[in-house]
Formats: sequence, C-alpha cells, structure tokens
Amino acid sequence: MKYPVLSALLCALTCLTGAAGPAAQYDWKLPAWVPPPVVPPDNPMSAAKVELGRHLFYDRRLSVDDSTACAGCHLQAKGFTDGRKLALGVHGTQGVRNAMSLGNVAYFPVLTWANPNLTRLEMQVLVPLFGETPLEMGMAGREQLMLERLRSEPRYPALFAAAFPGQADPVSLSSIARALASFERTLLTFNSPYDQYKYGGEPGAISAAARRGETLFFSERMECAHCHGGFNFTDNNRHARLAFPEIGYHNTGLYDLDGNGLYPPDNHGIREFTGNPADEGKMRSPSLRNVAVTAPYMHDGSIATLQEVIRDHYAKRGKAARDGRPPNPLRSEFIEGFELTAQELDDMVAFLQSLTDRQFLEDKRFSDPWPERGARAAGGR
Repeated sequence: MKYPVLSALLCALTCLTGAAGPAAQYDWKLPAWVPPPVVPPDNPMSAAKVELGRHLFYDRRLSVDDSTACAGCHLQAKGFTDGRKLALGVHGTQGVRNAMSLGNVAYFPVLTWANPNLTRLEMQVLVPLFGETPLEMGMAGREQLMLERLRSEPRYPALFAAAFPGQADPVSLSSIARALASFERTLLTFNSPYDQYKYGGEPGAISAAARRGETLFFSERMECAHCHGGFNFTDNNRHARLAFPEIGYHNTGLYDLDGNGLYPPDNHGIREFTGNPADEGKMRSPSLRNVAVTAPYMHDGSIATLQEVIRDHYAKRGKAARDGRPPNPLRSEFIEGFELTAQELDDMVAFLQSLTDRQFLEDKRFSDPWPERGARAAGGR
C-alpha cells in the first residue's frame, strides 16, 4: 500500500480473533420485536465510544481542507443521505454514486452499493477518509495532520481517554475508525408510523391509503417485497438471531447501453469485483426505511421521486425499456413490470411515506455536537 500508516491500520482492523457477536453489555434501546445488531469482538460498544464517534462524524477537521465532515454526505434530516444525485467530496469533486442512507447500517452484512468486500464499518469508514477515486475527504498521506488537528482540540483528550481507557496515546487512526463505526451502529430507526401500526398495536397509525399500499407492496403482482422485505425492508440482513448473513445484489434494469445489459462506466455493479459478466449492473438493495426523505433514488440518483421510481421504472420493467426498447436482459427475475391505476400509485407512495421515522430524523443523540463551528460541518448545507 502507498501509505504505511494506513497500511498498518488496515492490518490491525483485519486481524480479528473470534467471530462477531452481539454486544451484551450495551443497551440498544430496541423494541422487543427487533433483533440486536452484530458487533465485532475487537470493537465492543460503549457509550463513551459512541459519543466520541458522534463528535468525529460531524468534525470537518477530518477533511483535508476543513470543508466537510462525514455528515456532509449524511444529513440527519434526510435520513443520513445528502439530497444530491451524486456525493460531493473536497475541492468540489463529484463522486460516481448516490450517498446511501446510514439508517440501520448496523444490520447490513455488506456496505456500499457494489463492493462485496466491505463488510465492516471499521473498514468502510476509511474509504471516504483516505480514498482517492473518487476523492471524498482527501486525507490520504495526511494521517499525521489529521491526528495533530484532533489532539489540538480541547474536547478530544477527555473523549478519547474515556472511549479507549488505559491507552498511552488513544488518539490514533484505529481509535477514530472504531469510534466512528460505533456511532454509526447506533443510527437505529424503528419508530415509523408503519412500525406503530404493524408492531405497536396502533391500527390508526397509518392511513387507509397506506394500508392499501401495503397490500400492493407485499403482493406477487408488484414483487417489491422480494428485495425489500423483512423488518428492515431489504434482503441484506445480519443480526444476532441469524446464523448466516443474507446478501442481495440485483440488476434493476436501469440501463442497457448495448442491448446486452451494459451499464455506464464506473457503475458496473459487483461485476467490478467478481469479473462475472452476469453480475453487470448488480447493486446492493437498500433499505426502504425513511425512503420518502432520501431522494433522489437509485445508485446514481437518476430518479427524482417515488412516483417516478414506481411508475416510470419498475412498472416498465426498468427504465432501460422505455421508448419501446426491450428491457435489460440481465435484470432481476422479479422485475417483470405491472399495470397500476393513479389511485394505486398514490396508495403505494402513501405506504412508503409511512416508513418515515420522524423521531430518528430529529433525535438529539444523533445530532451535531459542534454547532459553534457552523453548518459547514454538514457539507455547507
């Protein structure tokens, strides 16, 4: 690896002893119907570690030009997405993918849209910090600068010492990665109106339209639940009650540039890693929790509204099939199109809107602890 400090950190984070398991000592404050997340044994949860991670998540000193923080692409009010089609890095560098929501990220066995090798948050947080293609926070080769910045902030000595007691110098890249991962694991969202209706015994929590939309969503006619079912509305799941993780990547027929299923450059899905032509365009299916506030949609943010996602994409067997062209031949077997009325479309949207957890979007436990540093800590928005 080009950067020796980062290489040592990667080694430290990958040399695990034992299998991952639930953090028995940590109070997740979960409803009884929700299984606890899985936590790596080398990074047990603690309130002190989570609080340090929250400060780091919102600290723009983790970017090379002090312009943005992790929160720059993950705004709480937008379900920890950013509202842009494509993520934006330092120096105005535009990424190639839409920023994914971090809601319930603790339950994902694979992270990001299309990298099956990123399975731990402790590893994934290094990508925006030190990755160069695309450039996000721009700290590659500047690890010591980042550590010096943090050591000079009066709040951090106590925060790091509490999170990592007994260490001679707790301000380290390993501690930063573990604290950020711990905070992200607490971004749990299970209190939407639909949750109150489905699991909380409150039949009036959602509208009649949303109940009709629920029936459509889970019907074989629409096929939505095959990829977006379960308690987290996705077929990617890992938790303490599962023996093995569930992993799902799918080609939704969004593109077909050559008649054989080709996707645009830099967006070939997991084929980039597997080398299998049949994996062209396969992306990880996201959770639909809080989906009404996470527009625009798809891996490249190319669809603006939920109505368009349903009516102009899935109903048409994928947008690649518009204008009378055949659908992408590599698309998922579940994307066969459907007819729906204007009322049914409204009902479907009403159901998806019922998955919005307003408490999660406003919870002070997940908010910016640096208000004095200004809105730039959240990407200048």
